[in-house]
Amino acid sequence: MFASLPSAQTLQYDAFDVQALSFDKCLIEKLAGTGPRYTSYPTADRFEPAFGEQEYRQVASVCFEQDQRRPLSLYVHIPFCNTICYYCACNKILTKDKAKAEVYLDYLEREIALKAALIGPSVQVVQLHLGGGTPTFLSDAQLSRLMATLRSHFEFAPDAQGEYSIEIDPRKVGVETVALLGRLGFNRMSVGVQDFDPDVQAAVNRLQSEAETLAVMKAARAHGFRSVSIDLIYGLPKQTLVGFDATLDKVIAAQPDRLSIYNYAHLPQLFKPQRRIASGDLPSFDIKLDILSLAIDKLTAAGYVYIGMDHFALPDDELAIAQRAGTLQRNFQGYSTRADIDLLGFGVSAISKLGDSYSQNVRTTEAYYTLLEAGRLPLFRGLQLQYDDKLRRDLIQRLMCQFAVDLAAFGRAWAVDFLDYFAVELPGLERMASMGLLSLDKQHLQVLPRGRLLVRNIAMLFDRHLRQDQPHMRYSMM
Repeated sequence: MFASLPSAQTLQYDAFDVQALSFDKCLIEKLAGTGPRYTSYPTADRFEPAFGEQEYRQVASVCFEQDQRRPLSLYVHIPFCNTICYYCACNKILTKDKAKAEVYLDYLEREIALKAALIGPSVQVVQLHLGGGTPTFLSDAQLSRLMATLRSHFEFAPDAQGEYSIEIDPRKVGVETVALLGRLGFNRMSVGVQDFDPDVQAAVNRLQSEAETLAVMKAARAHGFRSVSIDLIYGLPKQTLVGFDATLDKVIAAQPDRLSIYNYAHLPQLFKPQRRIASGDLPSFDIKLDILSLAIDKLTAAGYVYIGMDHFALPDDELAIAQRAGTLQRNFQGYSTRADIDLLGFGVSAISKLGDSYSQNVRTTEAYYTLLEAGRLPLFRGLQLQYDDKLRRDLIQRLMCQFAVDLAAFGRAWAVDFLDYFAVELPGLERMASMGLLSLDKQHLQVLPRGRLLVRNIAMLFDRHLRQDQPHMRYSMM
């Protein structure tokens, strides 16, 4: 019935190489399609308007009872950009007016105060992430104001214990601002690059020199940042193998601790800026896969290990260590070393996770300001997870982070017989086993090296909500 695991003589489960990767172009072409990235399960498109402020307050009161002071992760969304990158699908506001950010901070402070009052004292923040948009659209004074507000409402773990990160646009940040960020407590930085090829940069309206990028990275290391990550995108207009090869050489020479290599999803019907990209300038799917293969080869040859999805890291990076230890997590901020902690999201479109619930803020500043002026939390949808949701979330998390599930341990944790509970999914698992994506027997489910770039396909088999309707263009391409 099952595609058997290798014998004990050839593979011990405990010695399973979680960071091994095999690129199979034909298999990826065969199974390519759209699908969720599973930064949550159920995914955000399943959130419902019925989960509102009353439900949020009730969950918060349970999560933060005096005897349940769990650590916190904070996310702050800064939506402003002063130039537009044509590929971008983020929730953003295009402006050069810093006064708009000042108004936004006024309302952010209201939301922070409202949510902090629900949490109460003595809850320690161990993670912070500023995303956007462009967080460094804020002036140095505005960044200082925001951090002072957060620290006035929350207790932050010491630098050695906390992970405090910010997304950086090197075109807008000088050495002085990097030094300020270090003084404000940030110790991790994500640097947007996408591609150093000038033809690609012109096609997406993001002109960024290698020199200014390296200057920001050098300043980060000089001012105490413990981790620097670079973001790349493959599939952009005018992109070629030769051009991306040169970009990879420059990136590897810069030695970032982590790299993310995202697949560009061209959805001009959903994201207006992408309408400025000529479809004819996009590389073919065949070339995109060649670019991805090139990136994998060069990064692994340079010593980087595959974490999962689009992420690579140096072997001594915290993500790589956590993956080998089996403690890697995945949440709305991507891969994380932290356990499944609560997350408070602030700002337009920000998502929170409290206990077994998710909630999302309204998406426009107009709605955000109106609700906060009325003294209300700026929510518009959310979800209270049921038992089946929590069980499947745990399973998908294990697949996305460890590429393996001990079926007996999983069954004990959830009081189910795995093979009985997932009887509907077994035929799909067996098909994927026959293609070499995974191994399955009565004890273990393992995603094999040639299936790891397609782990979303495997996770989708267990997505009960996705089975209820057909996937469509709201999801990114695999």
